[in-house]
Amino acid sequence: MIIATAGHVDHGKSTLLQALTGTSSTDRLPEEKRRGMTIDLGYVFLPLEDGQVLGFIDVPGHEKFLANMLAGVDGVQHALLVVACDDGIMAQTREHLAILRLVGIPAITVALTKADRVTPERVASVKSQITDELSAQGWNDCPIFITAAPQGTGIAELREHLINLYQHQSEDNEAAIHRFRLAVDRSFTIKGSGLVVTGTAFSGQVSVGDTLWLTGADRPVRVRSIHAQNQPAERAGAGERIALNITGDIGKQDVKRGDWLLQQTPPEAGDRVIAVLQCDKPFRHWQSVHLHHSVNHITGRISLLQEGAVSAGSEVLVELVLDEALLLAENDRIIVRDISARETLGGARVLLLQPPRRGKRQPEYLEKLAQLGQAQNDMQVLQLRLAEGSLSLNAFGWARQLTDDGLQMLLTASGCKVVGDTALQQEKVQEFQQRLIDTLRDFHQQHLDQLGVGRARLRRMALPSEPEALVFSLIDMLLAEKRLSNSRGWLHLPEFSLAFTPDEQAVWQRVEEKFGDDPYWVRDLAVELTLEEQRVRAVLRKAAQLGHVIAVVRDRYYLSARIRQFADLIRTMHTTQGSTCAADFRDRLGVGRKLAIQVLEFFDRSGFTRRRGNDHLLRDQGLFLD
Repeated sequence: MIIATAGHVDHGKSTLLQALTGTSSTDRLPEEKRRGMTIDLGYVFLPLEDGQVLGFIDVPGHEKFLANMLAGVDGVQHALLVVACDDGIMAQTREHLAILRLVGIPAITVALTKADRVTPERVASVKSQITDELSAQGWNDCPIFITAAPQGTGIAELREHLINLYQHQSEDNEAAIHRFRLAVDRSFTIKGSGLVVTGTAFSGQVSVGDTLWLTGADRPVRVRSIHAQNQPAERAGAGERIALNITGDIGKQDVKRGDWLLQQTPPEAGDRVIAVLQCDKPFRHWQSVHLHHSVNHITGRISLLQEGAVSAGSEVLVELVLDEALLLAENDRIIVRDISARETLGGARVLLLQPPRRGKRQPEYLEKLAQLGQAQNDMQVLQLRLAEGSLSLNAFGWARQLTDDGLQMLLTASGCKVVGDTALQQEKVQEFQQRLIDTLRDFHQQHLDQLGVGRARLRRMALPSEPEALVFSLIDMLLAEKRLSNSRGWLHLPEFSLAFTPDEQAVWQRVEEKFGDDPYWVRDLAVELTLEEQRVRAVLRKAAQLGHVIAVVRDRYYLSARIRQFADLIRTMHTTQGSTCAADFRDRLGVGRKLAIQVLEFFDRSGFTRRRGNDHLLRDQGLFLD
């Protein structure tokens, strides 16, 4: 467990920690020792009787070093607010409290320092002030201890209270299902050991021998050894101060403050996220701001998604437009300060990592975002996402920082259908299948001379934005349930299976005898057979539905066997030269350019190929097979 201090400069945070832990000083930088003021983060530890260790982060209190203070409190579950009795509540006291609230720290203990310098009446007055301030910012019944470090007044009682907090903290059951994530705040080398990086773990667990991904360097590293809470360990996890001795194709020059050590390789960092913004000060649309996330500090803009004025104390949905990409996860907290870096304006909690390009301000979409903002756990978020449609498991796993086992547990409990990287709610399975059937029915009504469509083309017609593997799986389910039929690669409705009437069969036998390797126009066949053109047209349409002939253009038919030969030629040319064109097709088949173009355009329309300039590339190899 790590406890972060907070409070105004020169209120005795470092002195209090020295008294609590028995350390000489938390200041490690020469400038800190020269000026007698904490500038960067300091860490001290209190060994306990059971062999465990209670850790403290000493953060700077001066407003010039607020960025360092912000880096120290993120990921911490408890804070120790320090207020000097002689000064009472000061500007940085209120701002530090606001930051603790905005980063979501759930509990606070208060230490009133320098009680030996004031009267009991002054102590009582400051205690009343801080109680009112805590209540106004949302903390009630916070324990308050009156201390004087030089005399040891209140130190033992405060120490016992903090130890009890540690011993009674609830076990972090979430660590087992969430990925390890650590923001690097220091790196150095130790002779004989090599490179060491330190930070506070945001989530998950890490063990000796694990392979992690180091951002910035963009390469894997292996964990050689671990120090957690200032003592050697085989494993460490969320909420602990950790030093990792790592090895790999890296040096100290490859690691910088703000890099991440991650359990899995991250996606590309984004420059826009949707968040819910808790406003401590009024905001305006497209306002320039400073954004603090863990040890990272960038600038950006606030794009308001909801209409109306934004006043202090309100919560609004916003899009954060980042001047530099940040590697974020959902529920991450971002502190927002004004562009002059003088005051804290509010805090944002990330809701969505990949905002849509359009429609972000539509009422229906804003309602979905509001529901996401109210979700309490990963399962609730999963259900909301599944209700929208198909869900990428890789993207969801990263956004929620779920391990593979943790994600599988959620999927099993939700009862959704999983195909590869995609999950789909059962209600959506039925909806998507019905859309496939309805699309085929419309196709049959509009194309009486075609038996059906290939599966790739059906996907593009019915569910173009859904992953191919998912749609093919839904089609396979429909085929298994006999709600679709497959005839030589062509998908069609079962009721679309036809047969010639005796009269049509007689005409077809005469028509079939005329066909060879060349195509026939309906009107030419009608003339040669001395039959009515409409009658020949009707028989050829049914023959096409039965798979005997194929119309490359309206009323011009080839035998299906001949079309399959053309398809085999395209497959061969795909293998040998990557594509085909009208000139290649014409020369190899010995047909006119116009007919070659008609055949290739037919293959494009059917989904067997796709055109790119003058070339035609193979698209669906499963069509036109015997």
